[in-house]
Amino acid sequence: MTLLLLADSPNPIQSVFSFLIRGGIFMWPLLICSIVALTVIILRTMALRRKNVLPLVIESEIERLPPGGSPERLNRIVHEDPSSLARLVSVALHHLRAPRSENIEAIETRARGEMVVLERGLIVLEIITGIAPLLGLIGAVSGLVHVFSHLGLGTGAADTKAIALGISEALNATVFGLSIAVPTLIAFTYFSKRVEVMSVEMETMVVELIGKCYYGRVPEAAGARPAYSMPTPAIAHAPRPLA
Repeated sequence: MTLLLLADSPNPIQSVFSFLIRGGIFMWPLLICSIVALTVIILRTMALRRKNVLPLVIESEIERLPPGGSPERLNRIVHEDPSSLARLVSVALHHLRAPRSENIEAIETRARGEMVVLERGLIVLEIITGIAPLLGLIGAVSGLVHVFSHLGLGTGAADTKAIALGISEALNATVFGLSIAVPTLIAFTYFSKRVEVMSVEMETMVVELIGKCYYGRVPEAAGARPAYSMPTPAIAHAPRPLA
């Protein structure tokens, strides 16, 4: 409701500034949180585009590669591509002369680094989701303390009006904090799930590539690691905002 009133006002910029001023000192940390969250969301949206993580040309080339075939064309493609999948495939192709188990170990080491890159910035969204409602609550409590400290200094209707106005302004911080936390939580959950899905797709493609590249080779000794799996994303659950 407060945001709608700001939008309908004759001078929205002045109204927003007045809204921040009336909300108290805790509105400014909340404003910083909103700017940081918006920046991270924009950057993660660009970084997690499919072409930046799982380019179609590499997927198609892996599917086209016959079992036991030469991966020279694929090798040229991944060396010219900066995507996460390209870096994993490059590691796999670089270690083709090594035993399969050593190749898988090298891929897993690189995959852990790629997961860190894909999850970059998500911890910031998680923190903002948790602290924004708390900052709003602290701002509201601080405002109410100020209002009730002046209780009884006025007389009659003037005193009642001042209290009502003070409570309304004190709750501005709570409204602002929740309006930051909700979209940030949505973005955090979406990006976390997207990273998880992409990691599964990369795992599937790398497993397919390894199977084709080592097709027809003499099986390794018993006890060798038979399969490869992407590391589990570090951020698995969305935080629950506190109010």
